[in-house]
Amino acid sequence: MTDSAATVVLRNVTKRFDDFTAVSDLSLEVRAGRIFGLLGPNGAGKTTTIRMIVNIFAPDAGTVELFGKKITPATQDRIGYLPEERGLYKKMKVGDQLRFFAELKNVSGKEADTRIDSWLARLKLSQWKAKKSSELSKGMQQKVQFITTVLHEPDLLILDEPFSGLDPVNVDLLKQIVLELKQAGKTIIFSTHQMEVAERICDDICLINRSRKILEGSIREVKRGFARNAVSLRMSGGEAVLADCTLVSRVERHSDGLEALLAQNASAQQLLQRLVAAGAGIEKFEMIEPSLHDIFIEKVSEAE
Repeated sequence: MTDSAATVVLRNVTKRFDDFTAVSDLSLEVRAGRIFGLLGPNGAGKTTTIRMIVNIFAPDAGTVELFGKKITPATQDRIGYLPEERGLYKKMKVGDQLRFFAELKNVSGKEADTRIDSWLARLKLSQWKAKKSSELSKGMQQKVQFITTVLHEPDLLILDEPFSGLDPVNVDLLKQIVLELKQAGKTIIFSTHQMEVAERICDDICLINRSRKILEGSIREVKRGFARNAVSLRMSGGEAVLADCTLVSRVERHSDGLEALLAQNASAQQLLQRLVAAGAGIEKFEMIEPSLHDIFIEKVSEAE
């Protein structure tokens, strides 16, 4: 990865609040046209990092670059930022509110109205255009605020916990829109502690904990580094094979099957052959790839 291919570059960035260090010596690169997951538990430093990228906070040390340049008002206009702390004008009608935010980003007149109507229809909010924000549910308000983030068609989208509080149907809808924006060439920073969502949409991740980076890379690289020699099984019979400690070191039983962690130097092929020879009825047999959730728990626990 090179700086020229990056939309956002942080170099050795530190941010302190009195005696508390929120972000410590953080370096990362967000590649253009990809979805970058900024991951970590609550209080890890994710939101502070984002606020330095959008220039709400200035770093105490280190540098932040956007689109290959230092932060300027022009580069900031190319950002769409959905903060974790949601905020709409409660007494303002949805349509008026969206028009106001569009004008703040130099989108006005018929063009603003066309974009507003298009996004309201896409997010199934058209009938709420003339309603006040206070009349909308929390999920609806969140979708309206998402529209304010994308109305000016920014090159960089920064979404801080965008799915928090949404029901599964709207999570899927918003997730699909995010993927479409990526296909359109947008760069997206996606901050969350929900690993299962990040695993589905992120290309690259940076895991931070207690203000420090503890892991980064593409999803594929990260998973490859945490590969477990384990098999997911659903079968009848063959229990004696699983009890052989030279072949299987641990078995975890679930409602719909089990996971067998292979012993050192044992292979999945050996296990399969032994089960077949023992007459086991095998319905499912597949190697297990560690989930991002498992990796997250392991790395955060190491830092405790």
